[in-house]
This record gives sequence, structure tokens and C-alpha cells, in this order.
Amino acid sequence: MNGYQRIRAVLNGEWPDKRPVMLHNFMMAAREAGLTMKEYRENPDKAAKAFIQAVEKYDTDGVLIDIDTATLAGAVGVKVDFPDNEPARTYGIRLSSLQEVNDLKPANISKNERIQIWLETCRVVKNHFGNEKFVRGNCDQAPFSLASMMRGPVEWMMDLVSDDVLIFKLLDFCADTCFQFITLMAETGVDMISNGDSTAGPEMISPEMYRKFALSWEKKLVDKSHELGLPYCLHICGNTDLILEDMINTGTDTLELDYKTDIQKVYNLCRDKRTFIGNIDPSGVLAKGSKKDVEEKVNELLDIYKSSPRLIVNAGCAIPPDTPSENIERLIEVTRSF
Repeated sequence: MNGYQRIRAVLNGEWPDKRPVMLHNFMMAAREAGLTMKEYRENPDKAAKAFIQAVEKYDTDGVLIDIDTATLAGAVGVKVDFPDNEPARTYGIRLSSLQEVNDLKPANISKNERIQIWLETCRVVKNHFGNEKFVRGNCDQAPFSLASMMRGPVEWMMDLVSDDVLIFKLLDFCADTCFQFITLMAETGVDMISNGDSTAGPEMISPEMYRKFALSWEKKLVDKSHELGLPYCLHICGNTDLILEDMINTGTDTLELDYKTDIQKVYNLCRDKRTFIGNIDPSGVLAKGSKKDVEEKVNELLDIYKSSPRLIVNAGCAIPPDTPSENIERLIEVTRSF
């Protein structure tokens, strides 16, 4: 089996010849390619080359293509800061009050330069690997998290106890923006779509609020991806124990969760119905831990999942740029030899 075939197998609940690995390593890939984050996010050929070099260096089965977490927000008018050596980040707010939602015009992100750079990076990587490696095109923020960026995190949390009609209207606007990105991404030829919705996790809002203000819109993204013929991955950071069953109910094909979530609970709920992607601690274990630490945590994950094929080994979130390469190599060695 090649990498593409391994990941296809586990998505179908079938056993591969080896456990697949697909890393969330865009910052590390850029660093290892000798690129600043500025160079990486401004040139799709350089960004694609960084991913290709990383995949070939570590012989991973798939590649997760990410640029930053501020591209969609910038495309709908949120101010974005572009540090030379860090990913782009938002600042300020797009809507000074929730009532301004009534004045929003439908967004058209297809001509946005940063969106096009992201898409072209995916296109180049997919054309390079064909059906040898599995390519996951991340589509930035899901509606709840995008709305948080448009209003500002504090203002958004206060909005959630105010006017449901306006909240839903903003979420619909954000969902339409996400649909555009997903549609454009599908046209690049990638093998999977994903979004992140970490602002909607239990570390930020209650499970009841998640069900009211995030779940339905996440499901719409899943449905859109399926409509386009592609499997979908939902990512939420932090401890998601309290909403795991809800996340499964979105219909997502895979869940990407971090180390704070109870892996035994993930296994119990997902082992025969959803593929799990994760969940090694990117900072405490991969970046700052020893090779032995990596070995122990990967073996712990693999041991829990030993009776189910539905696993793709990855970090639980973005891998820091200064992560030692020997720790990544050890993760892959342990995974392939388990």
C-alpha cells in the first residue's frame, strides 16, 4: 500500500498494511525549508515545496495543508497582522455591534489573494503526489470561530446571550463564506476537506451553547463536503469530552482532537464509526519531550486503538516550528513498527 491507499483504507474502516501518519506541521515544514512565515504565506510554490520536502523527508502517508488561522477572517474584512516569523493573526473587529450584521453584504472570497495562494499551494502539492500521498486541504475557520473573529472573542461571548436572530444571521453569513472556500478547495483536487472550530469547544462555551450555536453549522460544512464528493474532518482544540457525541453527530468522517481529550472515550465512541486523527501533544511531547516521551505516548495511543483500524496518527494540533526532527522520526518509527 502507498500512503494514499492506507488513509483511504482507514477511512473505510479497513485495516492498512501499516498505520498511516499525516502531520499538522506547516510551521515546521516552512522552518525546515528555510522559509520565514512571510515567505511561506506569500508564495504558493515555496509553500508547496516546503510541504513536499517534509513529506519526502519523513515519508508520511498524507499531508495537511494549512496556511494560518486568519485567512477567511481577512477575506471578510477583519484586520490581519503579518509577522515575518509567525503565522498571520487577526486584531481588532469587523463588526462593532451585532446589529451591523443587518448591513453585511454577501462575501465573494474567490478573488482574495491569500485564498488563492492557499488554493494554489494545495493544487501544486496534489499534482506532485497524485495518488501516492493523501492530501487534506484545510479550509480555515468554521462558522462559529469565524464569527468570533468578526466580532472579537469577548464581544462574541457577550453576543451569545443577546439576540438569537442576529447571531444566526451572522453564522449563516460565515457559513456561506466557508461554503465558498470548501467549493474552491474541492476544485484543487484534494482528497479531504477540513475546518477548525476551536472557539466552539467546551473550554470556551458550554455544551448547550455548542449545540445551539455551532453544531448545526458544522453539520452544514460536512454536508457541503459530502455534496462535493469528499470526506470531511472536524478539528476542535482542548478537552472535547463533553461534546464528543455531538461532534460525531455532525456526520463528519474524521475527528482531529488534541491530547486533552480522553483517548479511551474517543475510542469507545468512534472505533467502529469515525476515523480518529491525533492526538500526540505537539508542544509538551513532540517539541519539548524526549524520544522516549514520544515513544511512550505513541505506544499508548496505538495500544488503545489496537482493535480498530480507524486511526491516523498525528499531533493533536499544529506542531511548533522548532520541534526536533528526531522526535518526528521516532513518532513514525513507532507507529510503523507497532
